[in-house]
Amino acid sequence: MGPRGRRRVDFAGVARQHVAMTDCSNPRVAPAALALALVLAGCSTAPPRVRAPSFGTTVEVPSRISHEQAEDVTIAALGLVGTPYRYGGNTPASGFDCSGLIDYVYETRAGVALPRTVERLQYWGQSVSRDQLRSGDLVLFGRRDAATHAGIYVGDGSFVHAPSTGGTVRLDQLDSKYWSRQSVAFRRP
Repeated sequence: MGPRGRRRVDFAGVARQHVAMTDCSNPRVAPAALALALVLAGCSTAPPRVRAPSFGTTVEVPSRISHEQAEDVTIAALGLVGTPYRYGGNTPASGFDCSGLIDYVYETRAGVALPRTVERLQYWGQSVSRDQLRSGDLVLFGRRDAATHAGIYVGDGSFVHAPSTGGTVRLDQLDSKYWSRQSVAFRRP
């Protein structure tokens, strides 16, 4: 049964049965039966079959940027380590806050403008699991319902971020004592 208790009819299957039962040696009947089968096949209500991935395979999460652009983002982020933190900062000359760093790197290296606040970054792009992370993905920390801090994943369990007033852009490990206790999510632009 289909939605609302209606019976689902596989019109393509009915047409195939009709073609099989039709005397195809009759030159007038065969083309009509074939045409009917083709028309009705387009009306089928059966959903398309989607093949599930095999165990152990990974499905690539779509991205707005290529692997090469993701590598450029990673290199640029690492090159900014040591730049002073400044709330609202979004250039190397003025310093960076965490979302300003992300926006600057993505805009200059990948030509992609990201949302300027961490709150909006948490909904941007595609969610990825930790085992699907690639360099250039976003790392977001915070409470269950709201992100409060963000960085750029650079590989090997590391991320670059602009942590706090008085500090500088730095490289940290996701598994460090402090960051491993934080709620974390990952996004792929």
